[in-house]
Amino acid sequence: MGQFFKDAMFDAQFLRILGLTFSGGADIGECFALARRIRDGDTDAWYEGWTRLAERIHDAGQASFVAGRMASAREAFFRAAMYFRASYSFLLQPPLDARAVRAYERQEETFARAMALMPVPGTALSIPFADTPLRGLFFAPDDTGARRRTLVINNGYDGTAEEMFLMSGPAALARGYNVLVFDGPGQGRALMKQAIPLRPDWETVIRAVLDALIARPDVDPARLVLMGCSLGGLLAARAASYEPRLAALVADPGQFSILEEARAHMPDALVRQLPNGNRLVLAVFGRMLARRARHPTGGWALRRGMLVHGCDSPLAYLKDAARYTVQGCVGEIACPTLICTTEGDGAGRSARQVFDRLACEKRFHVFTAAEGADAHCEAGARSVFNREAFDWLDAILERA
Repeated sequence: MGQFFKDAMFDAQFLRILGLTFSGGADIGECFALARRIRDGDTDAWYEGWTRLAERIHDAGQASFVAGRMASAREAFFRAAMYFRASYSFLLQPPLDARAVRAYERQEETFARAMALMPVPGTALSIPFADTPLRGLFFAPDDTGARRRTLVINNGYDGTAEEMFLMSGPAALARGYNVLVFDGPGQGRALMKQAIPLRPDWETVIRAVLDALIARPDVDPARLVLMGCSLGGLLAARAASYEPRLAALVADPGQFSILEEARAHMPDALVRQLPNGNRLVLAVFGRMLARRARHPTGGWALRRGMLVHGCDSPLAYLKDAARYTVQGCVGEIACPTLICTTEGDGAGRSARQVFDRLACEKRFHVFTAAEGADAHCEAGARSVFNREAFDWLDAILERA
């Protein structure tokens, strides 16, 4: 039983959006008022409730904008964007629901309006990559054009570039960093609008991102930092294993492999058959997974994984997930690295395995329930994470 909803996944997604209050991506009273009207476990009610709230706050922002009250408009647009994002959480499955696509579009459009009203407006970037450019959002702490240290925030399984900014972007700007957030393959716009699935060779993605940044006169190429959030903790560590231009890496949480994390939720004997073990055992496992995937919330992670990886069954998804690991490469990371986990986060259960294999300057940090920071990605206490991460980063970059 969770803190707000009895359904564990509803509760986790609610805390996820509620935790953005600190950075202006939500408001506590609005969220609680809505939560009281959503029937526990009803995914349609979840979508409809958050969509109505998002539209109402967007309309309030538009009224402020028309009246010339730009600060009020900006604040409303940021919240509305995150409410639109929250609305489609449980619609992430193949085939992609048209409601999810529209909600994503509204999130993107509304955030762009908020971004344009910031004291120093953010700008959209097109990052050349393979056959299709990736979309990035770039923010600077002032408009001097000074060459600065720059933080790249790497998205995870089901976030968006916009959500990543509100998790740690304002904290970085306040400390004098440029910030770049982006949607890579299998993420945000690349997934929702371009149908580009996730890929394991994330070093190719980060190479393109850093190439685009280094071409800018306001970016210091000697002070580039990569921060991976959620699955981004694994992807960023994989990329950093092959990328010598990084001055520092933060993995939140550290993850050794997707399958290592899956063992916390599935019978270990069955998971160990992946990807190409006993065919009979895998067939039985596949039927078990298919039944699980039909549960509205309990099967959400499997359905989301199918969508993100571009797979047609839960078993195919987990077979593909076997390719996502830092085994054999994480020891090559050369830059100072902060590996994080929390007391209550199953997704970070292999963080110590990652840390122990590092040969670079390193630090390990566990966020605790006593701090209110024991949820995945410190949801509900992101300011606790930001203080720890940026105090460490500042010290590293001052040396550099």
